[in-house]
Amino acid sequence: MKKVIIIGCPGSGKSTFARALHEKTGLPLYHLDMMYWNEDRTTVPKPVFRQRLQQVLDAHTWIIDGNYHSTIEQRLQACDTVFFLDYPLDVCLDGALSRRGKKRSDIPWVEPLDDIDSEFLQFIKNYTSINRPVVLELLNRYSNKIIHIFKTRQEADNYLSLIQ
Repeated sequence: MKKVIIIGCPGSGKSTFARALHEKTGLPLYHLDMMYWNEDRTTVPKPVFRQRLQQVLDAHTWIIDGNYHSTIEQRLQACDTVFFLDYPLDVCLDGALSRRGKKRSDIPWVEPLDDIDSEFLQFIKNYTSINRPVVLELLNRYSNKIIHIFKTRQEADNYLSLIQ
């Protein structure tokens, strides 16, 4: 395990799992949200984002957490290991709502407590029917990779506990 991607519905805990995996393995950790977003909630130009991502992909080892469908196949081609956090909707909604108002290392701003992004919540609600089938098809296409699909946080925690 040298080149790892972590994918899943927003709120599933990709960044939390990525930090724990980084601590266990020492692999460098990169968050797609930090490559894509500015502190003022604007996005960097697409060429800048793609250049930042390519610099990471060109490295010998890494963990990349995030979805970003436009680059998922590029990351699947480059990685050797995939972790898909395939959790139920209620877990993901709880995860997304519980992190509001907290400073995080995976995104360059603090999500306000009183401002719920309804478009983002709708994306989470639609993930299982719209995005999940695409992810599963891609994982099937890249079945030569080491693929871990966790259905619960406990499964992910159990995996992490086995890493020395």
